[in-house]
Amino acid sequence: MNARTETAVIQTALQHASDHHLSNAHLDALEEETIFILREVAAAFERPTLLFSGGKDSLVMLKCAEKAFGAGRIPYPLLMIDTGHNFPEVTDFRDLRAKELGAELIVRSVEDSMARGTVRLAHPGESRNVHQSVTLLEAIEEFRFDALIGGARRDEEKARAKERIFSHRDSFGQWQPKAQRPELWTLFNTRLQPGEHFRVFPISNWTELDVWQYIARENIALPSIYYTHQRDVVDRRGLLVPVTELTPPRDGESVQVRDVRFRTVGDITCTCPVESLAATADDIVIETLAAEVSERGATRMDDKTSDASMEKRKKDGYF
Repeated sequence: MNARTETAVIQTALQHASDHHLSNAHLDALEEETIFILREVAAAFERPTLLFSGGKDSLVMLKCAEKAFGAGRIPYPLLMIDTGHNFPEVTDFRDLRAKELGAELIVRSVEDSMARGTVRLAHPGESRNVHQSVTLLEAIEEFRFDALIGGARRDEEKARAKERIFSHRDSFGQWQPKAQRPELWTLFNTRLQPGEHFRVFPISNWTELDVWQYIARENIALPSIYYTHQRDVVDRRGLLVPVTELTPPRDGESVQVRDVRFRTVGDITCTCPVESLAATADDIVIETLAAEVSERGATRMDDKTSDASMEKRKKDGYF
């Protein structure tokens, strides 16, 4: 299905959406599980942190944390690894939301790692996204974090599906898929050796559709780029690449103005929008029902290198 055909299917679905009701009763169970895991982390670890990018998944987690502990009472800081190439709408919203909740926000930058010489780009135009792993591991060492709560979901990408909810990392920050611990009857083995830590994924059992249904139900505010807006883009190998100073058009490419939104947000150099007229969370729920490609598959240039690209990065310490 090409982009034009998919857009027509989605628009037809939107026209008929008012005639149908999509149940969201299952969200109560997902929310309850997430709140339980967030509280379990607070009880089991000495120095946990919640990875907070200002994106939709981390905002859903933050909403659940607010329900679990109360505004101004979240018992762990928020941590953001900034590439320096993030969308300003997202970082501004990140700062605003942390201030509203009275939460401590820690920001560590890939640019600082570059200044220290721990990150070296192959060329000036290389995406910094993959190098976040180095800055993250440096932040873990700096603050001695023993648990990092992330917003990854199993439906995002093949490597994500191999994760446990409590995903063990060795003393080098590396992930070994075959060394993960069983999680029977919601019992989590949280024992650690010195230098080790866990990555914890409270919304691991959610899907992209669940996230958008929850955002609609809870009326969660999001950065504006998640909803339809007009943007200059170029069509590059089936992806709508945003035209920015970091991602200029190449020779021979034609710049077009399209109605788009972002399904996921990350580094500008590797994140693409999709064509969309969805202006509300309810509209996006209908679009998500019609989508045939995962959000990362439809929007991330850095996942196009190989089927194993995400797994390799995770083994090196990536989120």
